[in-house]
Amino acid sequence: MSDSIVPMISSGTAGPLGVLHLPRLWLKVSLECVGKLAAGYPGVGQGFDQMTIDGLGLTTDAVVDFIKTNRPSYPQFEAWIKEQPGVKLDQESINALNAAISGYNHDDETRKAILADANMPDDGSILDAVNLNNLDSWKDLHDAELS
Repeated sequence: MSDSIVPMISSGTAGPLGVLHLPRLWLKVSLECVGKLAAGYPGVGQGFDQMTIDGLGLTTDAVVDFIKTNRPSYPQFEAWIKEQPGVKLDQESINALNAAISGYNHDDETRKAILADANMPDDGSILDAVNLNNLDSWKDLHDAELS
């Protein structure tokens, strides 16, 4: 068993604000701030993390600083987001961000590598990054904690 934690909240999960990936972003940054994020997982990466921050009109530094300083619960994090000037929480903005997340596909090389690691065929049935990332995290958790 490791002292680090694989972030098991899916990018396909939304909190009360209805924003996909936001709970996972909060978890990853929170774990990183206390030194418990599993190796290979950035607190804020350039994919869904940055897409979510940008889509909401936030800045990476502000998000990380708030979580690092306050160690908020998830509802506290969402409350802070609602207070930020210029935040984009109208339904049209949330719908556009959620569509971008749910519609994003990894490149062929990434897809093939994730499916190979999961011992699954690359038969075209799983193309979206949300499900591929789920498979990747489930494998990492299994390898670190269950096998």
